[in-house]
Amino acid sequence: MIPDRIIEQGTLTTDGTRAAVEVRLPWYRALPASCIAGATLAVDGVEAPAESLRWEMNGRTFTFDELMPNTEEWWFPTDSAVLSGDIPVADDDAEHRVEVSLVLYIPYIVIGDGEVLHIEERDAKTMTVRKAVAA
Repeated sequence: MIPDRIIEQGTLTTDGTRAAVEVRLPWYRALPASCIAGATLAVDGVEAPAESLRWEMNGRTFTFDELMPNTEEWWFPTDSAVLSGDIPVADDDAEHRVEVSLVLYIPYIVIGDGEVLHIEERDAKTMTVRKAVAA
């Protein structure tokens, strides 16, 4: 478990009403999307509503309900995913406190009575909004 590296430093973006940040897998082996059981995203103490959260990986965007049955997509330790949600964030030079929590199931570690290990990890970082690069 590597919780201090969940949030990729300097990846906070916003369109004014929605915020996004890149996250890394806090585990040493790849996991199928079905093992990503949930997440939270907060910026400056304001948490995104659960129904607004979206998870992007491998070029596709999912709700958490869509991740649950998905065994085709995999999250690899070397790849960042993007967690986004409805949070208004000013696109200025101010520093913002970003907090992410993840709940993951580890399907190959059985802890008893057919139950598999689940981990809950948190990370928090302070960063400014990343500016878009002009095309």
